[in-house]
Amino acid sequence: MTLSDGVDERCDEMILGMWNKSVILTYVGMAFAVLGMCVAVSGGKLNYAYACLIVAGVCDLFDGAVARRVKRTEEEKRFGIQLDSLVDVVSFIALPITIFCAMGFTKGYQIGLYVLFAVSGIARLGYFNVVTADENGPVKYYTGLPVTYSALIFSLANLGSYTLQAEQFEILFTLLVFVVTVLEILKVPVVKPKGIAYVFFAAAAVGMLTVYLAVLG
Repeated sequence: MTLSDGVDERCDEMILGMWNKSVILTYVGMAFAVLGMCVAVSGGKLNYAYACLIVAGVCDLFDGAVARRVKRTEEEKRFGIQLDSLVDVVSFIALPITIFCAMGFTKGYQIGLYVLFAVSGIARLGYFNVVTADENGPVKYYTGLPVTYSALIFSLANLGSYTLQAEQFEILFTLLVFVVTVLEILKVPVVKPKGIAYVFFAAAAVGMLTVYLAVLG
């Protein structure tokens, strides 16, 4: 089949994209990310925005495992990789920045830091896509801190706002954003979660959701 044949076949389809169960969890994660941004900018409780960030993180944690259990064509695999990174931009770059601004952290140097945070995040995602494309199998180590770790890191750090003075919390939280920004592009190996690690992260997510929705909500 030639490339033109493939294009002609797609012209017969009414809807672009791929919508099978191998990517449905990725779409769900993005939906929660958008919901979280809407909650943050509408003046709603930031606890709910953080809860959406956590749910988006859980979806990202398990979408790869779900996809690998589904029979996919090579094209569907490539689509899934690209889709995952695009959704990560929304869920773990755009959503956190929206939350940071809704928290009132909008000083000039903080806005500049958010720009660097975004640039580092997309650079890391682009690098990951290139490396993944060159790998013959699943990677055992990530290079740099995955942007998805933002979900747990910032949600956990935000709890400090309930114990620290406002100025202290703002300084420490801003410093944390800077550290995460650097770690995302620092060329250090990060072990890829597998096996029991999935259980740990899932349990941590459930615990955090309980805190944000039941205790603080």
